[in-house]
Amino acid sequence: MGLAKVVAAELPHTWTAWRTGRITEWKATIVARETACLSVEHRLAVDEWVASDPTALEAMGDREFAKACLTEAARLDAAALVARRRKAESERRVTLRPAPDTMTYLTALLPVKDGVAVLAQLTKNASSARATGDERSNGQIMADSLVSAVLAAGGTTAAGTAGSRVTLGVVMSDGALFGGADDVARLDGLGPIPAELAREIVADACTRDEEVWLRRLYARPDTGELVSMDSRGRLFRGNLARFIKLRDDTCRTPWCDAPIRHVDHPQPHASGGRTSGHNSQGLCEACNQAKEAPGWRARPGPDRSIRTTTPTGHAYLTRPPPIATVRRATVPALRVDYVLSA
Repeated sequence: MGLAKVVAAELPHTWTAWRTGRITEWKATIVARETACLSVEHRLAVDEWVASDPTALEAMGDREFAKACLTEAARLDAAALVARRRKAESERRVTLRPAPDTMTYLTALLPVKDGVAVLAQLTKNASSARATGDERSNGQIMADSLVSAVLAAGGTTAAGTAGSRVTLGVVMSDGALFGGADDVARLDGLGPIPAELAREIVADACTRDEEVWLRRLYARPDTGELVSMDSRGRLFRGNLARFIKLRDDTCRTPWCDAPIRHVDHPQPHASGGRTSGHNSQGLCEACNQAKEAPGWRARPGPDRSIRTTTPTGHAYLTRPPPIATVRRATVPALRVDYVLSA
């Protein structure tokens, strides 16, 4: 919607080239993106400079086109570009999202000098390792170097030296952990993983002499939902907070699958709500803040469900997802003889 409004109103030459099929939608997006920090007057000037000749515009590649827009924008208003760059640098962050085959995409949005420097160092590490006979590919060495450097900075190394450790929460059945069953496990913050991978995570930690804590979680045999826990404190903390995050897996707000950041009382503590596994829900930060607005209500049900009512009056019922794999034991019939004695 933003692109449609901007191109039609403030980039007339780009709009004409787009409508006549001389450029793609992506090239129109490049012009709008590179001139977003400029005034309307300067944006019109950049549009005329780079897009007034459709033939030349059509012959330019995407990168060349972006550089041309950026160059002209810098000539017209360098201060606006500096302010935009500083704002962008303040939004640097690292994100994680699932990838196929039980992998993840770890993405870092960095200032250009930092991103280039990190890539150059990883490339140098890979070249040095390959020169000494390392059989891993360049990509594998770069990925392993990145993981080793980050974990070492936090006090955890491949050798398992003591320090500030990172905890991985893995939920798996006893059969998958000890008996070699193929029950699907769950990794906190990611989701389902194969049992073989869960056992590998535990085995690797034991091999490196790292601490491995085993906690028993109880599940309903009919649904696989984790059973609640109680606490006397008002704040959800310690094992209870970890349990709720493992039980709910993702944000409990309907249709929101964001990672859990806050553990909340559906029935507020001020209204008599207990701090317990029954009166609890894992929420993302946005949903936890949104529910404080007028009209939002949430109440726990007797079956560990949460009834969420929106300001429009619509009510939605959510339940914890089935986390655990429950195997029903087959018990043979037994004959019992009772002997009564005085």
